[in-house]
Formats: sequence, C-alpha cells, structure tokens
Amino acid sequence: MGGVERFLKAWDINMNPKQGRLCCGLLCMKKPIMVSRPLPITGPGWLALPLNMRIYNMIHKHASYYLQHLKHDLPAGLVVFLVALPLCLGIALASGAPLFSGLIAGMVGGLVVSWLSGSQLCVSGPAAGLTVIVLGAIQTLGSFQALLVACIVAGIMQLALGYLRAGIIGAFFPAAVIEGMLAAIGLILIIKQIPHATGYDSSYEGDESYMQETAQSSFLELFSAFNGISYGAVIISSVALLLLIVWGTPTLKRLPVLKSIPGPLVAVIWGVAYQLFSAHFAPEWAVSAKHLVNLPVSASPRDFINYLSFPDSSYLVHLYNPKLYVTAATIAIIASLETLLSLEATDKLDPLKRLTPTNRELKAQGVGNILSGLIGGLPITAVIVRSAANINAGGKTRIACFCHGLLLLLSIVFLADYLNTIPLACLSAILLHTGYKLANPRLFKHFYHKGMNQFLPFTMTVIAILSTDLLVGMAIGMVIGLFFVIKANYHAAITLIQDGRHLTLMFNKDVSFLNKALLRKLILHIPANSSVVLDASKARFIDYDIMEILTNFLATAPDDNIDIKVVDLYGKEKMLKHQSIVIKN
Repeated sequence: MGGVERFLKAWDINMNPKQGRLCCGLLCMKKPIMVSRPLPITGPGWLALPLNMRIYNMIHKHASYYLQHLKHDLPAGLVVFLVALPLCLGIALASGAPLFSGLIAGMVGGLVVSWLSGSQLCVSGPAAGLTVIVLGAIQTLGSFQALLVACIVAGIMQLALGYLRAGIIGAFFPAAVIEGMLAAIGLILIIKQIPHATGYDSSYEGDESYMQETAQSSFLELFSAFNGISYGAVIISSVALLLLIVWGTPTLKRLPVLKSIPGPLVAVIWGVAYQLFSAHFAPEWAVSAKHLVNLPVSASPRDFINYLSFPDSSYLVHLYNPKLYVTAATIAIIASLETLLSLEATDKLDPLKRLTPTNRELKAQGVGNILSGLIGGLPITAVIVRSAANINAGGKTRIACFCHGLLLLLSIVFLADYLNTIPLACLSAILLHTGYKLANPRLFKHFYHKGMNQFLPFTMTVIAILSTDLLVGMAIGMVIGLFFVIKANYHAAITLIQDGRHLTLMFNKDVSFLNKALLRKLILHIPANSSVVLDASKARFIDYDIMEILTNFLATAPDDNIDIKVVDLYGKEKMLKHQSIVIKN
C-alpha cells in the first residue's frame, strides 16, 4: 500500500469504484468522476490507476462540487463568522484566558479542522461547555501556558481515540435524544438571547453554554433584561427578526434576486445601517459602544504574530506535573463527547442528509487541539450552535466553515475597525431565529404522535438539559431511551401462540437474560396435558440464563403431561462472530 493509500485509509477517505463515486468523509458525489478512460469496477483496479490520475480525479471532483455551492457557502461563512466572533471573545473572557486565545481557537477550527473533518457543515471552535474546565485548569495548573500544554496533550489523546475507533460511541444515542438535545439548545438560545436583544449584555459565554450556569441563571437574567432595556437594541433586534422571518417565506424565496442572499446577512446590514444613521441623526436612539462587537484592533499585520504564543523550553517543565495529565484527559473526554453529540445533531439538521465518519472527526479535533495549543489558543470542539447557524444561513459544504475561519483571521489583521460597528442585537436576532427553528413547537407535536416511547425520551432530554447541563441531560435522556429499548425487547423477543391444547413458544430474535422474567411468565401459562413446539429457528444467540430455564422446563414438563418438540434450540449459547459486510463477487 502506497503513501496516498495509507493517507486515505487513515482519514476514512475511500473510493466506491462500482458506483463511480468518490467518498470523502462519506460525502458521495452525485456526478461521475471525470477520467480519460472508464474507471475499473474493483478496488484493486482503482488503486492500479496512475497516482497522478487518482489525485487529478479527486481534486477535480472536489473543486467542481465546492464551486457549485460557493454562492451559498460564502454568505453562510460570513454569518457564522459574525455569530462566532462575540462567542470566541466571550468564552475566552469567561475562561480567564487572554481574549485573543478564543479567536485563535476559532481560526484553527475554521482554517484547519474544517478540511480534516469529514463533516461538511459542522463548525469547530472554542466551546462554552469547556469554560468551567478551562477556568479551573488555569487555576489548578497555575498559568495559561500550562493550559496550552494540557491542550496539546488532550489533542494527542483525541488523535489516539480516533485511531482506536472510539467515535462509534456517538452512534448509540437514539434519534429522540439527539432531537431533544437540539430542541433544548434552541430553547437555551432563545432564553439567553432575549436579554442581549434588549440590550442587557451581561455575558457572552452563556449564549451556547450547557453548563450549570445556564440552568441557574438563565431565567433570572431573562427577567432582569426588562430592567435594562436599550430602545435602540430592541428596534434593531425586532426589525432584524422580522426580516429573517419574512426572508424565509416561500414568496421571497421564489424571487431570483433575493433567494441567493441569506436572511442573516440582511439582518446584519440592517443593524449596521441603523447604527450609523442613528449615531449621526438621533444619538439617543443609537446603541452604546458596549452593545457593539468589540474586537482587538491591530495597528499592522505584524501585530498579529505578537498575539500568538509559541512553545519554548519552559513548556517541558509542565510535563512533569501529574495534574496536567488529569486536566488533559478531562478536556479530551468532554471535548470528544461534545464533538460526537454535535456531530450527530449536525447530521440530523443537514438538508442533504450526509453522514460523517466519527473516527475521522476525533482525529481532526485532535489535530486542531494540538495546533491550537501550540500557537496559544483555547481547546476546541465541534459546536452545534454555530453549526446550526451555518445550516440556517444556507451553508452546503466545508467552504462556509473555512470562510468563517478566514474572516476571523482577516478581521483581526485588517477589518477590526469596521466589524466593531456591528450591533450585538442583530446577532442576537440571528440566534433567536436559529433557536426557534431548533425548538419549533411542531417538533414536540411530531414526537407526541410517534408515541410515548419517543415522546418521553425527547421531552425528558429537553427538561434535563435545561435543568442541568448538556452531558448530564444527555445521560438522563439515554437512560430513559434505554428503558424503552429494554421494554420493547422484553415484549418482542418471545411469543406464546395457543391453539387449543397446541402451543408454540417462539423465539422471534436473539434472547438475553433480560427476557428471563417474560419467559418464566409464559411457561407458567402453559397448561398441563398440552403439546408445545419450542421454536428457536429465528434466534442466533440464546443466553445461558435462558437455556437454564428451558432445560428445567424440559425436565419438569413430563410431570404435567406436556409433550415438547424442540426446533433448532441447542448450540446457540455462544455469541458467534457476525460478518457485517459480505462480498460475493
């Protein structure tokens, strides 16, 4: 296997030559790959193509796909940038870290992780979910520099988790729990953005925080917002929200001129125009400086390098501190879990319904955290709020996320003065609109009609996340979802069919110790002087506990004059290896 093949395999990039499609992060392109001769129909035939032809085909395919969606991705990237900018600053502030470290993490997430990731829509950057951990780590380890070392070590751990294929954990979260997480995040956005929309900006980090701070202070802050109303902020946010609603109506979407312009971009333009107009002609109706984007201004591009923190010999001293590895492991585990949850949620929201390879995502996040730590940035994860804003703004490919990172870089170097004229109220309106889409009342109605086995995990996940935090809430939702899975398995695994004195005890699928109580109940329903067919032909595995009950039943059945015929029962106590993929030709 050559170097290119090893690289493709390591990053879960593969070729499906039978369908003539290139799969990169499970993004399967619809159009055939352009080649000078037909592609071979077997894997070895594809690898037998000249290396330059393989690379050309890959680049050509990706280039045409990204160019096709450029008109959607560029405006979406601008919107994500505008949403991410105050969050990066606020999270750094709440973490007790230099403000610039949040921007560095956002740039790494956009410029680097977007290309290493298998997701086309997931946005990575500093996460409010790590705020408490980072703040505690700086205090425990004694310096921000020690945190950067812990971030590098955490990235190495995440990279190892990716190669160990730990990303499969994300696939075990039920759809109802994932949808509940999205709805809860939508409600958190609404609760947290209303104060910002009224001009009561007490914290940025709470905008997408899942930590305990959100549950305890959100409603109090919501009521406090009405005591600190800024009329200019209310006008900006109200009109911006109205524009977003109107912009999404089918009538405007049919207009060729307007359908290519995203509503969030219009909301930002409105906010800036209002602020400039009111500042000149009605200063009392303008918003104050503290309600505008506040970005560090660089005197020259050279100042950007001065903001970075590169490793030096003092970094090695921190490696002898055992607490550093505890901190790194904590960051790696929490960041990986939040990434996998955000990834599952983003795939749910993706209008093109693409799937993301989770192991590749862990590798990408690992590389991102290593790089972020090396140049002075905060730890990063995949973040659902910015990802949802990306999708809501019409993003289609990773170009949107890359553009958001590029704009963060350019804004620091060249555009800070201009971006500092953007009112936070119009950004709040964008997040309010995104929150409503995530927590649409029709979603609750939809799960109610699906039945209690879907509605209860969904609603309990929402309530648990709002009451605690993301990870605890998801754990509670998982427990409730698991209860319904066990309940369904309990009732569906075994069936007793009675026709007079003739009965059939049928195992409908694999049977585990969880079905012991049901099996005992059914055996007690078998009357004396009857004939029973014990049919296990549909089961591939039968637990030892179940076999013990059946063996006892076979031994005692003659005492009640029960005649038993056994069908394909024995030899299924061992779990056989299952071949997931079978290739016949």
